[in-house]
Amino acid sequence: MCTLPCFRHPLADREIRLGKAIIAYEFKRAHRRSIGMVVGPEGLSVRAPRWVSVADVEAALRSKEQWLCKKLLEQRERVQREAQARIEWVDGGLVPFLGQPRRLVLQPDLNGVALSADERNLLVGLGPQATPAQVKDQVHAWLQREARHIFAARVAHFAQRLGVTVTRISLSSARTRWGSASADGSIRLHWSLVHFSQDIVDYVVTHELAHLREMNHSLRFWEVVRSVLPDYDEPRQSLRRLSVPQ
Repeated sequence: MCTLPCFRHPLADREIRLGKAIIAYEFKRAHRRSIGMVVGPEGLSVRAPRWVSVADVEAALRSKEQWLCKKLLEQRERVQREAQARIEWVDGGLVPFLGQPRRLVLQPDLNGVALSADERNLLVGLGPQATPAQVKDQVHAWLQREARHIFAARVAHFAQRLGVTVTRISLSSARTRWGSASADGSIRLHWSLVHFSQDIVDYVVTHELAHLREMNHSLRFWEVVRSVLPDYDEPRQSLRRLSVPQ
């Protein structure tokens, strides 16, 4: 049992202490010219040529001690965030909407999906026999419709303040980007932003609109963002720590 922080790959067959951490890693010989290290959600995997000794492999790991420990910790935190963001698509499950958890309530006499009067519950027009996939599909469709309305309003608000013209707003499902802007004035925003608080939505909207004035991330670009969102750095940092609810 580890008394030190321990990072253990499920297929680990070797172990090493790096700094104040124990790292159990998957080790394989491979047809390659150098030692390869990959840090993924499961942990550390190491590949090495047959002619490289285990002592040399461990020396290489120690030379990358800070980088490896940092990446392993980041991956662990990411896995934990994703687990916390996982949604149970059943009656009583919690779905974040604009930064607040809304409890799923299956209501077969309802047509579609709607917030309750107190906005604490998300009413879904399905019966108790509905599968999680059916619940998820209905709620996702509702969230995307809401996202269109909310994004359009916030884009109009900040576009006026920044003096830019938006020709088109569309929803995105990109895996790695929250939004994008094109020189023709079109804006794409990830629909899942509607899960997050208003300040985060506003940050991403402003970020993309600012690109219509500065198609870069120069100091001038950030000054454009700051001109309408003086405290943009707080939602920017928060967004980096968030995982998309699934």
